[in-house]
Order: sequence, then structure tokens, then C-alpha cells
Amino acid sequence: MKRIKALALTLAIVAAPAAFAAGSMDGMDMKPSAASQQAPRPVAAEIKKIDAKAGKVTLKHGPIENLGMSAMTMAFPVKDRASLTNFKEGESVSVTFDKVDGKPTVVDMQRK
Repeated sequence: MKRIKALALTLAIVAAPAAFAAGSMDGMDMKPSAASQQAPRPVAAEIKKIDAKAGKVTLKHGPIENLGMSAMTMAFPVKDRASLTNFKEGESVSVTFDKVDGKPTVVDMQRK
């Protein structure tokens, strides 16, 4: 009888960590974040500054859902530097952002 109790206790001790680990995963969502699942969409923005030499544009923009960024004013690199010559400061634009080399980047910009 002592052997059966000892065996039951041993099995309970051995099984407990595995049961705990399996139970702790129940509430975890293993899907990629919402930001990484969303396709880039145009965002309304206003051009605050253009630095054609550096290939950057400072934009006051709305939320960028596909990057998980809230509305703010920030400088971004532009994928096509030459396109900056087509814009001027103060213009309202529609901008598409995506990550290029791991950095939030303007991949398309159109006048509104």
C-alpha cells in the first residue's frame, strides 16, 4: 500500500509542472500582433518639413495602424528620395507607410 501511495505522489509531482505549463498557455494568444497582420493603408498627413538631401520628410500624421503608431509629428525616411521634389511644406498628403530595413518608412505619398 505504501508503494502505491509513493508511486501516486511521485506521478503527481512529475506531472504537475507539465500540467501547469499547459494550463498557463490557455490564455495566451500565439498569433502575430495586429500591427504585423494589417496591410499598409494610406494615412492623412501634413508635410511640416522636407529634407531632400537626407531623404526625409517630417509629417504630422494620423494613426498608422499597420505599424502600431499613434498620431504624432515625426520625420520619416522616404523610399523614393527623388519624389520629394514634387512636394512642398504645408501640403496635405495621403501617405502609405511600411517598414523598410526594420524602420518605419514612407513608401508612397500623394497629394490630397
